[in-house]
Amino acid sequence: MREFIKNHFDFKIYPVTWIAILSALIIIPGLKYLPIEFGYENGVLENLQMLFLFISLFLAFNARTNKKFFIFIGLVVTIIMLREINCGRTLFFPVPGEINHFYSWKDIKYGYLAHPLYGLYMGCVGLYFILNKLYLDFWNIIKRIKFPVWNIVLLIIGMAVGMYAEKCLENAILEELGELLFYVSLTGIIWLYGFNKKFID
Repeated sequence: MREFIKNHFDFKIYPVTWIAILSALIIIPGLKYLPIEFGYENGVLENLQMLFLFISLFLAFNARTNKKFFIFIGLVVTIIMLREINCGRTLFFPVPGEINHFYSWKDIKYGYLAHPLYGLYMGCVGLYFILNKLYLDFWNIIKRIKFPVWNIVLLIIGMAVGMYAEKCLENAILEELGELLFYVSLTGIIWLYGFNKKFID
């Protein structure tokens, strides 16, 4: 077991890990001091999230190893980006005169097509994964990979905080801060696996 941990668990703190740590450290003061407007759709926190998602997308499509697998990762990131902007609804269909309110798809011309097209895109991404037999690459990577422990732990914390804030507290600031931590950690993980070949080998 000790040998397995030594070979597969990397406890080193990388520069990208420090960025994630900083994102985690600002959650409590951010929850206390940030104005509620920062948690609105298209607000400061969501714009920061989109910035890190764009960086993740760029890193995935330009990864130096496992090109097809990272293209898949990039496609998954686009699914997340589309979810963040509700497939464009929160960008292009605000309710005039109201703050942080947007028309529902049922109130938008051809809006009924949004969810089927989104589902179709996700299906195509899944098909790309299957047709390119990336599940074999995934298994081979898992067998020889090193796990960046702190980035993964912070990613899980961010996901848990975001989900708890959304489902149990309905606290927009905490939800967005948790999601920001998740995306910052994800960006770091993509960088480590896509640009540090020694990290895998």
